Amino acid sequence: MNAPDIVSPGDFRAVLGRYATGVTVVTTRAPGGQPVGLTVNSFTSVSLEPPLVLFCLDRDAGSLPAFEAANGFAVNILGVGQEAVSNRFADPQAAKFAEDGFAEWSTGAPILADALAALDCGVHARYDGGDHIILVGRVHRLAVLSDGDPLIYWCGSYRKLT
Repeated sequence: MNAPDIVSPGDFRAVLGRYATGVTVVTTRAPGGQPVGLTVNSFTSVSLEPPLVLFCLDRDAGSLPAFEAANGFAVNILGVGQEAVSNRFADPQAAKFAEDGFAEWSTGAPILADALAALDCGVHARYDGGDHIILVGRVHRLAVLSDGDPLIYWCGSYRKLT
């Protein structure tokens, strides 16, 4: 078996940037009860039976301790026109929940009122993923919250379906 070629992080990002993804805000509650959230595009479904999804969280993320301690999280799928929401939740210094109303379902993780759709999940498993943690959630509740097209991220920019 041949040794793998050296893959630079920059080249890896450039190639993966050619894969269009949806944009989500994943939320939870910190041990003190304060809402925590961040923008995530590394989200996918895993299983229909049982209903499982996953997302990947950078080990350097400021919200990592909250997600490590939490028993649940919510995935809020963003729609076209929610670029500002995505940018705010991507900024570690932003007052993330100052501008958006939210509800709470069974896990207590914030469900953004203006999201396109949402999934409320109990933590099913956590796995090592190199410089990320892979969090798998079992979906307890889900809903389509509004009509519209999804917000898409491709080649370093937000995009729309055409």
